[in-house]
Amino acid sequence: TLLGSPSITRNLRILTTLHISHTIKNKTNTTQCHRFVYILPLSVTLEFVNMKALGTTSNRFVMKYTMLRKGGVPTRKKVIDALATRDATDRYKISIRYKELYEKSLLDVMKKEFSGDLGMTLEFLSLPLDEAECRMLKKATDGIGCASNVIYSICCGRTNEEIERLKKTHFKLYSKDLIKLLGKELTGDHERLIINCLQGGEEVYDPQYHTKELANEEAEEIYKKGQGKWFGTDERAIFKLICKAPAQHVEAVNHAYAEKYGYSLLKAMEKSLGGNAKKAMLFTIGMKLKPYEAMANLIKEACAGMGTDEILLTCCIIRYQDVMRDVMTAHIELFGKTIHDRVRSECRGKYKDALITILNTSWSEEG
Repeated sequence: TLLGSPSITRNLRILTTLHISHTIKNKTNTTQCHRFVYILPLSVTLEFVNMKALGTTSNRFVMKYTMLRKGGVPTRKKVIDALATRDATDRYKISIRYKELYEKSLLDVMKKEFSGDLGMTLEFLSLPLDEAECRMLKKATDGIGCASNVIYSICCGRTNEEIERLKKTHFKLYSKDLIKLLGKELTGDHERLIINCLQGGEEVYDPQYHTKELANEEAEEIYKKGQGKWFGTDERAIFKLICKAPAQHVEAVNHAYAEKYGYSLLKAMEKSLGGNAKKAMLFTIGMKLKPYEAMANLIKEACAGMGTDEILLTCCIIRYQDVMRDVMTAHIELFGKTIHDRVRSECRGKYKDALITILNTSWSEEG
């Protein structure tokens, strides 16, 4: 679908009324002083867009004039319908189109018009997915402390290309080096693992190099640095081995480890590591062995215990939208319920409606 298609234009019209209402409100306020799995869709990764469809002065005028005549301010439901019903590719195009038409980012409008969990969701939806991930990291590191689970969910288990794009986009948006930023926010083994992942040094799988013999050697090395070490664990060595290994090789190492020592790599890491480093490593290995199960488990984690981790839940549902059918299948097999069921039991109001709408773009409850 090209950027100027009728379906995207219809959704832009709803957002257009929000722009008009926001502009009027600003004027009023002034007078009152007042295996691996690609998370990013290809269109975002390649920055594909039909530049001829970005619009002209003529259609800019027509859209503004039409909506001014109709008047009214879009309800929260209309904005949810305009953004949450679209996939990441369409939202990427909408964000570009909106800024072209009004010389203002859709994010700025969402920030000023909406608040709370719904506001956070609409902010993420108003951005291309790579920029949304950077904003998620910003929210995760704002204030005292940080949301470590959001950080490792975005930084671990990614392709080299996605890691490189994440770092470049973060610097473009905030003029801050992502590795240095997270180095200040995190500590200990958790920091070391995240920094390893952000190096983007995963090897390309080569069956002539990644042999069964190498898998046996590395399984033995992981044991010696972890469970087999008399005192402590050599986390640095383990992190380096796991992070550089491609998914097919991790599977071979996992098989070799289980055959020789009676434990899977996941079970071994549970015994060898602790705290956030353990959670991040289990997620990293999970993303290389069974990525959709790892994503489904992360969504469950966001809803576990007392209260809901809204930022983690929102980030997962938006980021995994492109692969949600596979994640949903894994979630149903693991837990006997859909992610819709989990959202309905944990969330309320229009925030719940927004998440359900996003889920329905990939897995409609109506069949």
